[in-house]
Amino acid sequence: MGLLAAGFFPLFARSHKKGYTHPVRAITLKLRSRSALSCMPTKRFYSVLFFILCFSLLAATAQTNNQDAESHPWWQHAVFYEIYPRSFADSNNDGIGDLNGIASKLDYLKNLGVDAIWISPCFPSPQVDFGYDVSDYENIDPMYGTLADFDHLQKDASQHGIHIILDFVLNHTSDQHPWFLDSKSSRTSAQRDWYIWRDGKGPGQPPNNWLSDFGGSAWQFDSTANQYYYHYFYPQQPDLNWRNPEVKDAMFDVTRWWYKRGVSGFRLDAVDTLFEDPNLHDNPVLPGKNAFGDAREINKYNDKLPEVHDVLRGLRNIADQYNAVLIGETWTNDIAELNRYYGHNHDELQLPMDFLFTMVNKLSPAEFRKQIAAVNSASGWPTFVISNHDIVRSYDRYGDAVHDDQIAKLMAGLYLTLRGTPIIYYGEEIGMKTTPPTRKEDVKDPIGRRGWPKEKGRDGERTPMQWDESTNAGFSKAKPWLPVPPTYKTHNVADESKDPNSVLSFYRSVLKLRHTNQALLDGDYVPLNEDDQKVLSYLRLYKDQAVLVVLNMSGVWQKVGFDLSKHGFSSANPLIATEKSSVHHGSGGGNVVTLGPYGVFIGQLSK
Repeated sequence: MGLLAAGFFPLFARSHKKGYTHPVRAITLKLRSRSALSCMPTKRFYSVLFFILCFSLLAATAQTNNQDAESHPWWQHAVFYEIYPRSFADSNNDGIGDLNGIASKLDYLKNLGVDAIWISPCFPSPQVDFGYDVSDYENIDPMYGTLADFDHLQKDASQHGIHIILDFVLNHTSDQHPWFLDSKSSRTSAQRDWYIWRDGKGPGQPPNNWLSDFGGSAWQFDSTANQYYYHYFYPQQPDLNWRNPEVKDAMFDVTRWWYKRGVSGFRLDAVDTLFEDPNLHDNPVLPGKNAFGDAREINKYNDKLPEVHDVLRGLRNIADQYNAVLIGETWTNDIAELNRYYGHNHDELQLPMDFLFTMVNKLSPAEFRKQIAAVNSASGWPTFVISNHDIVRSYDRYGDAVHDDQIAKLMAGLYLTLRGTPIIYYGEEIGMKTTPPTRKEDVKDPIGRRGWPKEKGRDGERTPMQWDESTNAGFSKAKPWLPVPPTYKTHNVADESKDPNSVLSFYRSVLKLRHTNQALLDGDYVPLNEDDQKVLSYLRLYKDQAVLVVLNMSGVWQKVGFDLSKHGFSSANPLIATEKSSVHHGSGGGNVVTLGPYGVFIGQLSK
């Protein structure tokens, strides 16, 4: 009965769509027209009908898995958009963004071309690390709303055709989580072994030399139990003991709880750090000091241990039961490491992030070719991201303070036309700048407070979304939790929506093309003119269709010739081109594309 409910009836319901005939219904009608059906059906008839029913059930199952006609999972063609909830939209005017604020902007997101929103942690939290210190995995922090607000958002997003992805903090909890409060209550507490407790080497000496990623020792002494507990990040973020099966079961159950509430997947935070060497070997020490004044270490014994992949396989097994996607915060040094996160049998992360792409940090065709080729050689589907809540915005990393908007369009023309799934960071589509604090007393991020002035923290890339020219950029009528950058007067959704040459209009055009052009969705990446040091160009080639992408990564005019005949095409016809970019068709498949400074040309090839 479960199989029939999940497979046959949805398929039958879809049979009423125009141009679609249910296979079982069609054959049954055809058989009914034959006089043989006036007689008692034979065994052979029932055997054939049984076979057809089984086949249709399989087809129905594939359909209910949200796969398209060529069996692509939904996330492969989706455009993801990261929302930092504190900073996106404030519905109750308390200066902090919330879930109802996100719900109020779903029309905007749909019009932009977004298919899935990744919401940074919105669970109850003391907010030591702005939500990445979770005190309850199965609720919503009151500052963002209620579970009812989440349910409303999920329902409304679903009606807009937008999936919701939650940020799942796997490595640690808040020190205010009930699990940890029980764990530290005594050495014999029921959940003592849910965290990592050890005796020190001696009075006042931690168990080993491991350092917190946010500065200082990774060990915090707790006087209640007279032991140290381990924290890879802040002391208020004690690491879970993933070697304890009870921890694994409890965390796996969290994902099931949210899947049943309509969530379509998770972005997995800090997956590299889930396991530590149980023998607590000291990490190797390098010369020099880091930004916090600590010794520089290689995290050999508390980062990227092989047991991580066992957990990822378990999470993927559950995700597959709900047709969900797992995105990984995976910092990899090379493609071999990236491949391990896909899993040998494609049974771990569907979308491990390739942060090597974000680290190019210069407009270099050669460097981008190298990274694109590497990712395309990986064993799974690529993921492209150029900014997030922990990284200085791309507008600043690539901008030259003269052609910043052109360069923002250039970067969009790159990561939104590559083979793979893009993740947009909120505000990227309007050219938001990183605006770090100028005084230590204004810093909200604990990293900045601890590392000032060498480390200013991450406030600068988390400022409120710029909606219009009104007070506080339309984010809130109250004083926002972070200052609104002065650039909101020139870069905001309302004004850019009216300007056909704005960064926002360019994003919308490229995303609209991406959703409708088969070559951009499924085509191979074919590099062109690979010796060119100024212009990055490539084809997206799909069967007899192709799109040409040409990106001028220099501040001077460029003319680039292409012989398209070797690929079976004769000319390129403009689909999207920034101002002053054009194409001239020569004979025999020759084409010359002219691009202004940081210009973009995207063209459809014809035979």
